[in-house]
Amino acid sequence: MELAYYSDYAVRLVNTEEPARGKDALTSTDAVRDLFGANQQAARRATDADVTRFRSVRARLRAVFEAADTGDETLSVDLLNSLLLEFPVSPQISGHDFRDDGGRPLWHMHLADHPSNATAGYAAIAAMGLAFHLTEYGVDRLGLCEAPPCRNAYLDTSTNRSRRYCSDRCATRANVAAYRARKRLEADRSEKTGLAADSAQRSSASGERRPGLSGR
Repeated sequence: MELAYYSDYAVRLVNTEEPARGKDALTSTDAVRDLFGANQQAARRATDADVTRFRSVRARLRAVFEAADTGDETLSVDLLNSLLLEFPVSPQISGHDFRDDGGRPLWHMHLADHPSNATAGYAAIAAMGLAFHLTEYGVDRLGLCEAPPCRNAYLDTSTNRSRRYCSDRCATRANVAAYRARKRLEADRSEKTGLAADSAQRSSASGERRPGLSGR
């Protein structure tokens, strides 16, 4: 498993909140446990106290994405480094139960955490995964959705660095909004052009009548 895979932990946590909409899905221990996905052993460590701790880590991870989104690479890296220092992990080689055709384990790198609580374990994996993604693809591959009011975090893995939205749904919504805006602009321009033409016609007609009036 590539270590960059763990960057999804960061995205998953950040997107439990939608600040612009006033929504927060991280309100219970069950919500915390859901973030761990298939890692049920780690999820079982979660307690009520982790809800507040997870929210604190979430705010710090969002700050990393916000700095990257505004082009402040140094700040983004500094914020992520502070998380890495506070929540360290130990990389280990793991084979699990996967075997190749010769019956040998399929070795891969694994992040082993030794946390004092569920938040520390999750934060360590999320920060390390995000760090690997950042160094492999670049800081500009960390983004926030441009479809207002979404602002969900995403990781851009496109070949041409063109991603701007967190999902196809937001991309479609933004495209529809842009199309409607163009149509309104075209309609406004057409209306102004029509009014200008009418005004010009009235001015021309008034000018044509003036010689007759002066000849009386």
